[in-house]
Amino acid sequence: MAKAVNSKKKGVEKKELKVNSILITQPRPDTDRSPYFDLAKKYDLKLDFHAFIRVEGLSGKEFRKQRIDIGEYTAIIFTSRYAVDHFFRICEELKIKVSQDMKYFCITEAVALYLQKFILYRKRKVFFSADGSTAGLLEVIGKHKNEKYILPVSDTAKNDIAQYLLKHSIKYAEGTLYRMVSNDIAGVMSSPYDMIVFFSPFSVQTLFDFDPSFKQNGTLIGAFGPTTSKAVEDSGLRLDVKAPAVNAPSMVSALELFLSDVKK
Repeated sequence: MAKAVNSKKKGVEKKELKVNSILITQPRPDTDRSPYFDLAKKYDLKLDFHAFIRVEGLSGKEFRKQRIDIGEYTAIIFTSRYAVDHFFRICEELKIKVSQDMKYFCITEAVALYLQKFILYRKRKVFFSADGSTAGLLEVIGKHKNEKYILPVSDTAKNDIAQYLLKHSIKYAEGTLYRMVSNDIAGVMSSPYDMIVFFSPFSVQTLFDFDPSFKQNGTLIGAFGPTTSKAVEDSGLRLDVKAPAVNAPSMVSALELFLSDVKK
């Protein structure tokens, strides 16, 4: 469920809340038919897009240095669409044919469905976390402990999945497929926003790299994905809108729930 502000505990009275401008820390959608624009029109919002990070894929030559033979593994864990994109890009670049028996374990249903770009989805064994959480994914993985997993990661990856696999003596290899690079956010951060929405832990880090003394004050914070939510809270920020949730599978639907309550 999209989380509302606890007025007494968090020191922000609901009657004082205003959401007239939102910064989405992702690139602007390619089409004007995006549901974000429907949301902006419905609630009369100033909606700006600015990617806090960009992803640079490692080359096939760089991946080879990690000495991971994909053909030796029976399962793969995807925690983002970036991981999906760059895994299949590397396979294509190195002319690696992924076995039809490969099992796919995904952090969310959305990531699982994204696999349709690369595989015959209905003919493959695809699993995902029921609630979109890391804990949910680990529960699924725990039922398949005899698999040999590849865990695609970025160069800055720190996650609970590798720790779980190690703790339970599950065979796995971390494969670095891409690196996260901070974009220049000076221009966009020169204007105040009522809400900032994050989509990756690294985008949260980009904010504090730009302004180590950043204070949230009355700024509302939204986060998509369990690792992003954790990064927001670990940085000492108050998390006001969280997705995915049972009744809010997307960030747009979570914002819709929050805004419908705030703007009553």
